[in-house]
Amino acid sequence: MARTKATLGSGARLADYLSASLLARVFPAERVHEALDAHRVNSQRIRRFPAVAGAYYTMALSLYPEAAYEEVFSVVAQGLAWARGSEQPPPVSKSSISALRSRMGAAPLRDLIRSCCLPLADPVRQPRGFYKGLRLMAIDGSRLELADEVDVATAFGRPGSRTSVAGYPQAQCVVLAECATHAIVAAELGPYRGDEWELCQWLLGALEPGMLLLADRGFNGFEHWQQALASGAQLLWRATESRLLPDGSYLSRIEPTGVGKAAAAARALQVRVIEYQLPGVPDAAPRYRLMTSLLDPVQAPALELAALYHQRWQVEAVFDELKTHLRQGRRVLRSKTAELVRQEFYGWVLAHYAVRWLLHEGAARCGQADEWLSFTAHVQLLRRELPRSGAFPPSAAQTPPALVP
Repeated sequence: MARTKATLGSGARLADYLSASLLARVFPAERVHEALDAHRVNSQRIRRFPAVAGAYYTMALSLYPEAAYEEVFSVVAQGLAWARGSEQPPPVSKSSISALRSRMGAAPLRDLIRSCCLPLADPVRQPRGFYKGLRLMAIDGSRLELADEVDVATAFGRPGSRTSVAGYPQAQCVVLAECATHAIVAAELGPYRGDEWELCQWLLGALEPGMLLLADRGFNGFEHWQQALASGAQLLWRATESRLLPDGSYLSRIEPTGVGKAAAAARALQVRVIEYQLPGVPDAAPRYRLMTSLLDPVQAPALELAALYHQRWQVEAVFDELKTHLRQGRRVLRSKTAELVRQEFYGWVLAHYAVRWLLHEGAARCGQADEWLSFTAHVQLLRRELPRSGAFPPSAAQTPPALVP
């Protein structure tokens, strides 16, 4: 069946071109060039569509999930040209865009997340994003549907049993996000049936002293705890109901498995255990059990930590923003090869950070906390707001006033 090519409507408005210039403001071209140079995929000569434009293009794909590749690239190239005061760039073909994306790969965008996606919250304006001076962070995972292509299915797998599979190929992703601003500071993508903690290990480098990491009960093994604690961050994680606590008290130990009793005792890590219930709360578990590295009950009372843990659900709101609002409900990542799926995922995360950065800047100028401003409205703003400078063609459509003063 022939597919109808998606478009940006009756023509991209001038407002659309801000997406490129704003992305360049959040992720400066110098940083993009550094990431491309590090992997030897930067353009070595002047091209009609250099690799740096390809990096911004990959970010913009998630802002226009239903638009044709060529139209998204045209918007990005024109926006960057206006920002430089250059002439209008020539049109490019879908095959040229695919070649550029394949040449660039996913690694430079992954590096951009590491170098540019930093926590945003300010303890004065957003005190709820901190506890006793510790910045609240959360880690969690989700699954994404991918294009039904052989290379993609081979790399990431499909849901189903050993004897049968069903539906689209899927990947699992993990993110580390700041609770107060929902800014993603680290993200990774892996096979559907892979070990989730192996992906999480890539995120631990974004942790540092002065953070408090919240995590669900999927992350509570000895090795998980030991590796995360080595980052210097403090931990507050939910424990599984089946975890055996040697003495039943608030101070307990977790030990490695697969070693002798003496070796396990020598390597044991002390933790503080907090148990509580939520009577009268719909869908609440019968009992919650938390482990924390904050051992002093005077400095960190159990009731405060129990209330604090439920901010971990902020990371679920991050996935809602990614899947529903940023991609306008489009379910499937559209790239056709495994490497380009990874590239699209990292570009998606960078675009989400750009929207969160824009929202944070707007909230600061208004003297508000980030949660008072709408994420969806700022996705629209990223697509639509007029450039502050540049050439304006006579036929430019009038755009609505900026949502952020």
